[in-house]
Amino acid sequence: MLYFSRFKMILIWVAVAITVILAAPNLFSASTLAQLPSWVPKRQMTLGLDLQGGSHILLEMNQNDLIKDRLETTRDEIRTLLRDAKIGYTGLAGTGRTLQVRITDPAQIDAAKTALKTLTDPVAAGLFTGGSVQEMTLDDSEPGLLKFNVTDAGIKYRTSTALTQSIEVVERRVNELGTTEPIVQRQGDDRILVQVPGLQDPQRLKEILGQTAKLTFQMVDQSMPVQDALNGRPPAGSSVLYSQDDPPVPYLIENRVIVSGENLVDAQATYNSQNNEPVVSFRFDSKGAARFGQATAQNVGKLFAIILDNQVISAPQIREPILGGTGQISGNFTAQSANDLAVLLRAGALPATLTVIEERTVGPGLGQDSIHAGKVAGIIGSILVVAFMFVAYGFLGFLANIALAVHVAMIVGVLSLLGATLTLPGIAGIVLTIGMAVDSNVLIYERIREERRAGRSVIQAIDTGFTKALATIVDSNITSLIATVVLFYLGTGPVKGFAITYAIGILTTVFTAFTFTRLLVSIWLRRARPKELPKAPVTFVPPGTKIPFMGIRRWTFTLSSALSI
Repeated sequence: MLYFSRFKMILIWVAVAITVILAAPNLFSASTLAQLPSWVPKRQMTLGLDLQGGSHILLEMNQNDLIKDRLETTRDEIRTLLRDAKIGYTGLAGTGRTLQVRITDPAQIDAAKTALKTLTDPVAAGLFTGGSVQEMTLDDSEPGLLKFNVTDAGIKYRTSTALTQSIEVVERRVNELGTTEPIVQRQGDDRILVQVPGLQDPQRLKEILGQTAKLTFQMVDQSMPVQDALNGRPPAGSSVLYSQDDPPVPYLIENRVIVSGENLVDAQATYNSQNNEPVVSFRFDSKGAARFGQATAQNVGKLFAIILDNQVISAPQIREPILGGTGQISGNFTAQSANDLAVLLRAGALPATLTVIEERTVGPGLGQDSIHAGKVAGIIGSILVVAFMFVAYGFLGFLANIALAVHVAMIVGVLSLLGATLTLPGIAGIVLTIGMAVDSNVLIYERIREERRAGRSVIQAIDTGFTKALATIVDSNITSLIATVVLFYLGTGPVKGFAITYAIGILTTVFTAFTFTRLLVSIWLRRARPKELPKAPVTFVPPGTKIPFMGIRRWTFTLSSALSI
């Protein structure tokens, strides 16, 4: 166990050197690192929200939006399917989770059911949800009336799918703000956690995340004055929408969507060359450009509306066909509002509204206090551990302290390499692994002392001590690693931060306590050739001391139970 080949020694020292080099950038400021040569590693650990400050927002998805969209889609499908089957109907309307339609000819009821059967067919939902989900059921108990109901399973499926899509959209929106290492995580069945370290403007973040950003281009219905539509009833196929102005201006808009935001490939905030006002320039894909060009060519002289989340941004007149697939959106923007709209359009629309149900802002001062507290805790803990090891084990304790320093450097180096975010619980995990690393050394050294007292030589005692302690060290760390994996997969942000540093610390503990410490001891044995183990300055437990643990079990069990309660 104490023999190391030259190749193995070189491999160990190279591994230690690499991790120390990776950890070194964390000791320097960003300006200092910028002056170093390009080949020098410069990647640092990213500080979490609790250490550098920032914004914390918890969003909840509005399931009513999903149900409404599902019913609207189903209504269009019913209208199309019945028209294609040449089946007369009336009273197509929806309330709550139900959509109903009355078939005018009783003889066509069966034909209508056959035509609409696809609405109640199960849809593929992935392997983890049983393979398929029935989103809608048909209730035909009342003669001539067909009722389609959205099922609980269908809502759950739509919510899960929409939440996954929303996380992707939210990530794109947050990344567009230029922040570093934002955290976007799923929370439960219908919530999203967003943490943006370093961002001190939560109001802007809420505005960016709170908009659905559904952009559509639709024609303005000029068949009647909008005031007549407000006083009476809008013509079929049109609706009254309002602008974002104060006071809002009503517009009569055709329901037919010419082009939607799904056809956008780019959007940038810029300035109008004529009046120097902020505008948003956009560009369609080939399909959107063709539709937009055809619509503008057929409606020269008419008004078309640019609508965002059911609000009219602008309604310019089509002076000539727009065939290039590009255009501008103007609407009394400020520079920031134009940039925010461009961010929303580039990131895409949310499938449903996200409501802020919790928000916190951690100031940079509080983050600095947390860093200071973490440093103090780490320094005090390290000093006490180092002092104990030296006092209890002498020179062997000194070697363990060297391994302990390498252990901490390896944790920091691996965290820097992975680009992990260091949080306050993460610092707690590092401090905890310091104690664990020393605990492994204590186990090894005590085993060595036992073997020496049993009459073995120094070399034999050390070799046997490392050999017999290995299984215990590996077993204890494997159980800890299993618990850490569970914490990571089931925990939230702070718990995951703790789990990551703790897991890395467990792996480096096994390396430094068993491999690196053993290498140092082997080098010492080869050079010093000691006749006895190094003496400790202080003996905490005199040799031969026996504590009757089983004899006092009643008292200890009682005390332990009382403290647990």
